[in-house]
Amino acid sequence: MDLTSPPPPETPADALAAVVALRRLAASLERSAVDEALAQGWTWAQIGAALNLSAQAAHKRLSPGHRRPSYD
Repeated sequence: MDLTSPPPPETPADALAAVVALRRLAASLERSAVDEALAQGWTWAQIGAALNLSAQAAHKRLSPGHRRPSYD
């Protein structure tokens, strides 16, 4: 599947598969970026601000101890 352009609307199976693939990619990138930010000493307030979240929401969703398992 070519993800450089969206699948045409008449192929919903391909379009929905692309959505799933992009969600997984985005989640992986987010986890990696948060891990690196934490390694560099960023606070949860800084991470939350960068992601347009409160510090509490960022911590609850993205702290390594609270993450949902990845199904990559």
